[in-house]
Amino acid sequence: MTASSSPLPSLTTAPPAPSPTDTSAHEQVVFCHDRQTGLRAIISIYSTALGPALGGTRFYPYESEDAALADVLRLSKGMAYKNAVAGLDLGGGKAVIIGDPATDKTPDLLRAYGRFVESLGGRYVTACDVGTYVADMDVVSETTRFATGRSEANGGAGDSSVLTAFGVFQGQRAAAQHLWGEPTLKGRTVGIAGVGKVGRILAGHLLEDGAHVMVTDVNEQALAALKAQHPEIEVVADTATLVTSDIDVYAPCALGGALDDTTVETLRATVVCGGANNQLVREGDGGTADRLRERGITYAPDFLVNAGGVIQVSDELHGFDFERAKKGATAIFDHTLEVLRTADERGITPAAAADHIAEERMAAKQAAGIWLPAR
Repeated sequence: MTASSSPLPSLTTAPPAPSPTDTSAHEQVVFCHDRQTGLRAIISIYSTALGPALGGTRFYPYESEDAALADVLRLSKGMAYKNAVAGLDLGGGKAVIIGDPATDKTPDLLRAYGRFVESLGGRYVTACDVGTYVADMDVVSETTRFATGRSEANGGAGDSSVLTAFGVFQGQRAAAQHLWGEPTLKGRTVGIAGVGKVGRILAGHLLEDGAHVMVTDVNEQALAALKAQHPEIEVVADTATLVTSDIDVYAPCALGGALDDTTVETLRATVVCGGANNQLVREGDGGTADRLRERGITYAPDFLVNAGGVIQVSDELHGFDFERAKKGATAIFDHTLEVLRTADERGITPAAAADHIAEERMAAKQAAGIWLPAR
């Protein structure tokens, strides 16, 4: 090597972290532009190893196209894992529409978006997400066969919070079976943070099961309505009060990021199982899931136990039948039990166990290639 040569990189140097906009791990990423309506959207399909990719459409005013791309790549991967660990024969996908839904959303724009979904021939199936609602899916379905989460009047499943709450309850029953030997919350105290649609319905399931329920919410009207319906419920001032109370199960059912460092360190519950998405603030090795395990707190992965909503809307692909969908959501009990037992057997966190089960299920079907519509 001459004096002017550059030194070779050290063999011990860690590889650079992948860019959040790196699409190489995803099967297909589609950029959608419609000049007439102003539509700017991205559809991301992470995997169709298990079947067509199902995931909602997020309508959000991203600061840039790169920010939108990073979000849709992350969300579509999450949907693939969610659908796989829930035992669904569905792949993972997601879409984002760039814009302010309050000012940019129009029926013509939604119809244009539906045409792009239709152009994929069923490889991607959409549904509601942040910024999109049942009424929007009714409009999208005017131009595509592959929109779920529609209203009951249009052959859809309607409000998916019904089976989301039911699935979370099944996850709590599984955690009770795993820890205490019986699949019931009878005699236990469950603290619910957030009593919107999911938290309110979950409270009803728990009371019927014989649990003592404590709740908190920033929405005083939601608390008053729930208290009027169930006077036996105990209302506390805020989330900080709830997590430091004598509760057996903590059920975050509001915004993401529920398990921040302060909450994890002060939490007195022995189980975390709730409907909120993205509860772990720090993911990966040494993150929130590891700290929960160190403290002896059993975490039922949110993307597993809140899969009842996905199960509900996915049933629309077969002509919606509520009882059939409820049977699918009931299986969250078995899937949660499998995750918790696998975590114990392998000496890992339930979050890691859920990821491994999802990856193993996708890998088993990967050799068949990408999913193609029936001819």
